[in-house]
Amino acid sequence: MRADARRNRQSVLSAAYEVLATEGLGVPIDEIARRAGVGAGTVYRHFPTKESLIQAVVLDRLHALTDKARSGIDFAEFFTVMVEAGVTNRAIADVLASGGYRIPADADAALNAAFAELLDQAQQRGTIRADITPDDINALVVGCVATARHRGCTDLVQIVVAGLSPVRGAGREPAGGQPSRSG
Repeated sequence: MRADARRNRQSVLSAAYEVLATEGLGVPIDEIARRAGVGAGTVYRHFPTKESLIQAVVLDRLHALTDKARSGIDFAEFFTVMVEAGVTNRAIADVLASGGYRIPADADAALNAAFAELLDQAQQRGTIRADITPDDINALVVGCVATARHRGCTDLVQIVVAGLSPVRGAGREPAGGQPSRSG
């Protein structure tokens, strides 16, 4: 690839990353081209479809998240990283919410496997309830992202992670000294 073609491709990827992060997957190719300072034809020369451009950008982010999950980070920290990625990057939020929309199955599976491994390790250490599944965690990440984007709730992640902890001291009386009533 010629030097100018490499520069154009990198300009398109950089612009696409920024635009997709702020506006999500619905952004038109013409807007990405405009921000990259190239014509739409240049974008299509490097990325034959909008889907291929989205894949290139989102795959880069998903690979970075997968690497982070495999870096020795603990479950709670990674849960926070996932939510922050969705809050700060609308394209990632869209992909997380859609269960891998437009993303090759192997990249989606790699991220899910790394996250499931962190969950399993946390459950074996007794820091996360044993009845929580990877699907539960995916739903919680999506819910936290949606809530944080909508309401700006910054402490929601800590609340959710605390709620995932095993219940200790079951049968204690709630605050106020009154036994709980079911029914």
